[in-house]
Amino acid sequence: MNIQTITTTPFLDQKPGTSGLRKKVPTFQQPHYLENFVQAIFDSLEGFQGQTLVVGGDGRYYNREAIQIILKMAVANGFGQVLVGQGGILSTPAASCVIRKNHAFGGIILSASHNPGGPTEDFGIKYNIGNGGPAPEKVTEAIFAHSKTITQYKILDAPDVDLDTLGSVSLGNSTVTVIDAVADYAELMESLFDFDRIRQLLTSGSFRMCMDSLHAVTGPYAYALFEGTLGAPVGTVQNGIPLEDFGGGHPDPNLVYAHDLVEVLFGDNAPDFGAASDGDGDRNMILGRHFFVTPSDSLAVLAANAKLVPGYKDGLAGIARSMPTSQAADRVAKRLGIEAYETPTGWKFFGNLLDAGKATLCGEESFGTGSNHVREKDGLWAVLFWLNILAVRQESVEQIVTEHWQQYGRNFYSRHDYEGVDSDRAATLMKNVHDQMHTLTGKRFGAYEVEYADDFSYTDPIDGSVSTNQGVRIGFTDGSRIVLRLSGTGTQGATLRIYLESYEPNIAKHHLDPQEALADLITIADDIAGIHTHTGMAKPTVIT
Repeated sequence: MNIQTITTTPFLDQKPGTSGLRKKVPTFQQPHYLENFVQAIFDSLEGFQGQTLVVGGDGRYYNREAIQIILKMAVANGFGQVLVGQGGILSTPAASCVIRKNHAFGGIILSASHNPGGPTEDFGIKYNIGNGGPAPEKVTEAIFAHSKTITQYKILDAPDVDLDTLGSVSLGNSTVTVIDAVADYAELMESLFDFDRIRQLLTSGSFRMCMDSLHAVTGPYAYALFEGTLGAPVGTVQNGIPLEDFGGGHPDPNLVYAHDLVEVLFGDNAPDFGAASDGDGDRNMILGRHFFVTPSDSLAVLAANAKLVPGYKDGLAGIARSMPTSQAADRVAKRLGIEAYETPTGWKFFGNLLDAGKATLCGEESFGTGSNHVREKDGLWAVLFWLNILAVRQESVEQIVTEHWQQYGRNFYSRHDYEGVDSDRAATLMKNVHDQMHTLTGKRFGAYEVEYADDFSYTDPIDGSVSTNQGVRIGFTDGSRIVLRLSGTGTQGATLRIYLESYEPNIAKHHLDPQEALADLITIADDIAGIHTHTGMAKPTVIT
């Protein structure tokens, strides 16, 4: 076995964000850049000699080349077996599934999630631990520390592995097994949902759905599940062939970037149900005919109807949501008599709650929902969950959501994203808000009075770890909220996110457009933060 030890010097910009390390492709293509980070991962771990590593990605540009490097480095560093998705493909939730099913030591997932792909666009890499979930902060901090002091990395001198042929091959003293990227995940889905009832719905002739995979990783999964196992008509899945540049599109399932699907669902002769997933398959958008379901409402509706689904018929242990996500799910938890948990943004914060059996369903306002079946959010799982509910209740998406509002009240909610903001200007905006926080309590803005203003911190109820500076919260006496935070998922400039929420119990007002219902809060947010002045932008890049 010809293991090479390559001398290198550190790159000082390899600090993982909320979802790993994300940079432009040319950055990763620099000599030693990817290798340094991979070696930093391995150097931060203990006890993996002879163990199994899972590797796969979303198929974006540079995915195949990066996988070959990782395979050779994993073998050189002593992993006994590497499982890799066929063609280098594994959706993020499928990777979590494979890690858990095979009791792997961990996994490396190559994705920049919902960010664009292509030769000059985004690439990403993250490490998932043995429970199948994203590495917690103590692990990512260790990786970053090693990346700053690295002097060498190990890599096997060997030919590339054929990623397209299923089966096992020897690589050095280890084994690389190319696995079916879809099979394990599809088997898990069938164990959770009533496929017979969903099949009846999709083959009834009276119900039509459209699944848009945005030329990203869920295409093969969607074809296999919807047009294959569940018998939906050919053509149900659109944009289902994964492409390295996502067909030139932006693989983010929201009303702006999934415009093809939105036009179909809001057009003439619209189908009954529409859904989209993102670059790596962990996010989802749910639409009914001429009706958009916010991710916050989606989590609440799934929780309220969970007992209709076989995998959740015995009830939920608890519901967890990220802090910026609306409090709609909290109202369901209260009625069910179960705990509601509020965590920082980032799926890794749900892992301890899921492992400890404290929570069953989790969700983020950024189009991510999931459960204890894996340790990642899961786009197609959410779609199947909705289809199972629709099949049982025999009502439309709009009927189900509006009935939910009638029972629980409506949490009007919206997120305003200002993308590509100059980093210094974004930092100045946040500093100005921080400087005001101690003066805001008791202050009135029209009909609104500030009840509290803080920077959210979280103490993990399982391991006691503390996460601070997770976003500014401004809460009002009527339960309304404004949240401001800088996102950690971009690769260029800063993304400022403003979250706005107002609870409305009056059914007569549930028909209002969210932007209309939240208009006063939108103005207050700008008054406090000087959003338009500091960003130099007249309006948000994306409103969801």
